[in-house]
Amino acid sequence: MRLSPRPLQPAEILAVARRRAPVDVDASVAESMAPARRAVERALDSQEVVYGVTTGFGALADTVVPTEQAAELQHALVRSHAAGVGELVDDEVVRAMTLLRARTLAAGYSGARPELVDALVGLLNSPLQVAVPAHGSLGASGDLAPMAHVALALTGEGWVRGDDGRTAPAGPALATAGLTPLRLGVKDGLALLNATEGMQALLVLACADLAVLADTADVTCALSLEALMGTDRPFAAALQRLRPHPGQARSAENLRTLLAGSGVLASHRHSRHAVQDAYSLRCARRARRCRAPDATPSRTPRPSGTASSPAAVDNPVVMPDGSVESNGNFHGEPVAFALDFLAVAAAELGSISERRTDRLLDPARSHGLPPFLAPRAGLHSGFMLSQYTAASLVAENRRLSAPASADSIPTSGMQEDHVSLGWSAGLKLRRVIGNLAAVLAIEALVAAAGLDLRLAALREAAADLRPAPRTGAVLTAIRARVPEMPVDRFLAADIAAVRDLVVDGGLVRAAGLDATLV
Repeated sequence: MRLSPRPLQPAEILAVARRRAPVDVDASVAESMAPARRAVERALDSQEVVYGVTTGFGALADTVVPTEQAAELQHALVRSHAAGVGELVDDEVVRAMTLLRARTLAAGYSGARPELVDALVGLLNSPLQVAVPAHGSLGASGDLAPMAHVALALTGEGWVRGDDGRTAPAGPALATAGLTPLRLGVKDGLALLNATEGMQALLVLACADLAVLADTADVTCALSLEALMGTDRPFAAALQRLRPHPGQARSAENLRTLLAGSGVLASHRHSRHAVQDAYSLRCARRARRCRAPDATPSRTPRPSGTASSPAAVDNPVVMPDGSVESNGNFHGEPVAFALDFLAVAAAELGSISERRTDRLLDPARSHGLPPFLAPRAGLHSGFMLSQYTAASLVAENRRLSAPASADSIPTSGMQEDHVSLGWSAGLKLRRVIGNLAAVLAIEALVAAAGLDLRLAALREAAADLRPAPRTGAVLTAIRARVPEMPVDRFLAADIAAVRDLVVDGGLVRAAGLDATLV
């Protein structure tokens, strides 16, 4: 992809973050950055008191630093702020936030040198993986600690992730990759750090994952409906228009598409038990419009999916008239709100999925399926414990749904007295998404077993009925990975195999739906 001052689109971010697509710097970047850089240099030459240029940071903003120490100030900032601890965040997160920061600098409001964009892009195009610890950001004044770890690696200090997954010194790794350590100039360090790109990266990645998992939830629901001899009547378009919610309409449309041509459903569409299904079958919902519209760091995703104007989240920023102004655009609360709400929505997708799994396994509610889908129940336990696992994941997701953005801890001598905790919201959302993928995999596995047993029972009753073409294709995709289970076997391996299908969008593709954002 070509990096320019324009906002990035989610597909571009995903290509670089997940598929390591190469990045080129457009020639317009240097031109876009030049006016703001000249304003910063003028401020330094005139010995103006400018935050982060000739002063300390945070509670040290009143401490004036001599102009001859302006470059040393930037290196000291990066070193001291690279103070993260804990396990390392996934490389796709680091790559996404690195790309996003390069784009923000390229927009020309930061006052940084074009060399910073070149260095960030060089890092993205190298085989290196910067080691960024999970804990350290409060989501106000930007994601300081995570971005500082990226910036410090650019200078040849700090850590990269070695081949064994552990931290290794960045200096030798840069040399091996043919990269020259970056020397920071005035404001460069602050421009690399003061950013909400960490939480924005988490948001873009999460929205891509949830777009696929939301469609997957519709696929697993359709499988469960057929296995449970449910009805598709509640998904009729006329009924959906009575409550014109975009997510609900999309989910209903998916279910109508997935269940079209189902001989199983047609066989009992007007029977007594099909009058009204349980809520977990009748009220399948999805938070459809969660996708981030663009990669501008301080924007809450808008439902339209259209790109917003470029955002500048530095402090201070350089205005078009050349003035250097302090501001609060670095505060991550809008992004934190979006991350927290998506965690709630994802937790609910898992909750309703688990309820369908439980119904499939309960002979009192499964309309003739054997207990726990074990043909020789008693001697064998079937899928009993898979529901336990789903229930434990749902319970954890409910705990993780408590909003991080409602919390705040003052820092920097009360100068930064209210923070967003958006980075924390993003990390817990990633955990919720991972749990949701496993919950949906369990439903898919159980529903496939239930549908196989249902079809076998119908054949024995001389009713050779077939599932819908799309759900039949999903069943075939599952059986290509996991055979039927007439007797008990090691179940964790089966769950893991189907979870892989869920995560890479395989179930959605098998159903003929779109999974292009994976």
